[in-house]
Amino acid sequence: MAIWSSGALIRGDKHTSGPVADYSAAAVKSTPPIAGSPFPTSPYLAYNLKPQAFYTMASALKANCRKVMCIGRNYADHIAELNSATPKQPFFFLKPASSILVPGAGPVLRPKGIKLHYEVELGLVIGKTLRDLDPSDEKSAFDAIESYILAIDMTARNVQDEAKKKGLPWSIAKGFDTFMPISEIIDKSRIPNPHEAFLRLHVGDVERQADSTSLMLHRIPKQLAQISQVMTLEKGDIVLTGTPKGVGEVKAGDVMRASIEVDGKEIDEGRIEVEVQDREGPYEFKET
Repeated sequence: MAIWSSGALIRGDKHTSGPVADYSAAAVKSTPPIAGSPFPTSPYLAYNLKPQAFYTMASALKANCRKVMCIGRNYADHIAELNSATPKQPFFFLKPASSILVPGAGPVLRPKGIKLHYEVELGLVIGKTLRDLDPSDEKSAFDAIESYILAIDMTARNVQDEAKKKGLPWSIAKGFDTFMPISEIIDKSRIPNPHEAFLRLHVGDVERQADSTSLMLHRIPKQLAQISQVMTLEKGDIVLTGTPKGVGEVKAGDVMRASIEVDGKEIDEGRIEVEVQDREGPYEFKET
């Protein structure tokens, strides 16, 4: 459980005085909405105890996230569209927590010279320490998941392509600020089987991605086992489980809308709507 005071108390901080807000799911759900809030019907609203101010659960998630693990090449058609090789084992990489863009925090910013691609993904929020998981231990794998999110893994595709050709690491292609828009927290009960959800992403009015998580090549227990045998998964970590086919480019002015469905019904708190804008500043992509 995370506790906050005036929006400033984070993991490891010592609270000495004043009120705190309980961010546990039960506490948040039992808290009445703030009058005039832009999220009056959201069950995932919590207070930071400042007048006229609030934090969502997604804000708390970003503040407490130590690492984001991303499973790559986990849908066959996506592998084919990028002309990539199919890995025998789950293949993963890191995104920095600073790339997380919570709902309402602004646009995705495209740096100068970047060919920017979207990748919609189901995200797992880890709720307990997980190390050396046996891939056959499905119960422990799913018990370690506290909740879910929907995420868009933004990728600087030209940066990634150049790095791959030259045998260089491509963390920069995934790590820019705002390169991971997320939804609000999705309660675990809303997705009884994460392998039976449906992901969609629109750019403007055009549907670009639409596929079932049943098409994952490596199921979630195997993903968590592979990661936890290399590095310990900790409470608050996020695991993105891969993207289906249909990835493509977005430019300034484009609006991305992503959603997740279970049994044909869209999950309200699993929506993402975010605009792309050009980023100001000194960075400009140049060949390495």
